[in-house]
Amino acid sequence: MANTSSAAKTAPTNRPQPITTLRAWLDHLAARDRLAVIKPGTALKFELAGIANRFDGRKATLFPRPDNHPMPVLSGLTSDRQWMAEAMGVEPSELLARFQDAALNPLPWKEVESAPVQQVVHRDVDLTKQLPIPVHNEHDNGAYITAGLMIARNPKTGVQNVSIHRLQVSGPNRLGALLLPRHTYTFFDMAERAGQPLDVAIVVGVDPLTLLASQAIAPIDFDELTIAGALHGAPLPVVKCISNEVRVPAEAEIVIEGRLLPNVREMEGPFGEFPQYYGEPAKRHVIEVTALTHRKDAMFHTIVGGGLEHLLLGGIPREATLLAHLRRSFPNVRDVHLARGGVCRYHLYVQIDKRQEGEAKNIMMGAFAGHYDIKHVVVVDEDVDIHDPTEVEWAVATRFQADRDLIVIPESQGSKLDPSTRNGVGAKMGMDATKPLDAEEMKFKRIRVPGEEEIDLDRVVGKESSAKWRDAVGG
Repeated sequence: MANTSSAAKTAPTNRPQPITTLRAWLDHLAARDRLAVIKPGTALKFELAGIANRFDGRKATLFPRPDNHPMPVLSGLTSDRQWMAEAMGVEPSELLARFQDAALNPLPWKEVESAPVQQVVHRDVDLTKQLPIPVHNEHDNGAYITAGLMIARNPKTGVQNVSIHRLQVSGPNRLGALLLPRHTYTFFDMAERAGQPLDVAIVVGVDPLTLLASQAIAPIDFDELTIAGALHGAPLPVVKCISNEVRVPAEAEIVIEGRLLPNVREMEGPFGEFPQYYGEPAKRHVIEVTALTHRKDAMFHTIVGGGLEHLLLGGIPREATLLAHLRRSFPNVRDVHLARGGVCRYHLYVQIDKRQEGEAKNIMMGAFAGHYDIKHVVVVDEDVDIHDPTEVEWAVATRFQADRDLIVIPESQGSKLDPSTRNGVGAKMGMDATKPLDAEEMKFKRIRVPGEEEIDLDRVVGKESSAKWRDAVGG
């Protein structure tokens, strides 16, 4: 059973409906010239990732018969913020609010008896032959599954958790897994202490909203598939795995069933991660694969490490969580943004309606408490567009003074994937780039040309070619 029964709020009927299947999303992208279909035969090692990177942020990519494998590969499905808003059926300015609403009003999933994802069943599994798994970056330690939603059940309560982990193909039925210290790690620790494996399912190829829901920062014993249902506006259909009790999205493309082995660690890595560096090799957790199921016409989704799809999938749910977290104590926080230059994890911009001096520093400390990955926080006024890095840099340049507006917190917990830290321990920095409340009005008045925004450029630009400028001036 899913862990909640509260209903999601219904979106206005005059809005576009949310996207609920991967195939509907591909149709949506194709209709808007955002899907590049690559010629058959792309090499799975490096070439596929290289092509996907060249289209990153502009078009998703579809690779038929890569290395003559019968299963196509997809990449770049969620590599633009505007696309994610379209998938939800909202405006970009409403993206975080819609995600927050779904997290606060989840819908229980609906179990079905049969599902497209179980049309083909392999009990004798060889991942190296049955799936087209790419090698992405130059020094990656082989092929990696990067877009797989790992679903695990709490051994004590049975409630599921959904997350994404990098998964190294270590053998025909063996995967190396990097488990960070969050809920899946906690579930496995419970099982391992009891001397038991932890059953898991790895789901590859889902709609964009289910993919996004998997990255929600939710409490333990909160099934992220219920957020996916709320984003869809209807309960998510799920089906029971054939070799364990895990429930998986019925409309998915591929499910790899298996179990995390107790007291087993094997070498995994290096792998190109979101900070644009390689995660170091180490002995890590191991999954033994017990079954593989997929659609008859299945497609394999891969996320290229460090690309926009990788960054935005982690960034948007964190923004929604951080915005809600900060507003509980600071209702004058208007918006937050995890900047792309900070790999959508480390640099947070906060827009506020300033009420009193000093509160920007309190907001910075609240942001650092919101997630340990946050490394640098910049707080700005309402007139600064936090989605434009040039605007934020301008605010720092003209409203910030290091001797009065800077805070530094040494020896604090950060991201272990940040190579500048000491195994995750480093410093945090906050910058107050807001105007003083008692400043003279004209001192910080931004320049503007009256009526500039209303000018119709198509009406004022001449019809003649710019090459004929001499005719235009009578020269």
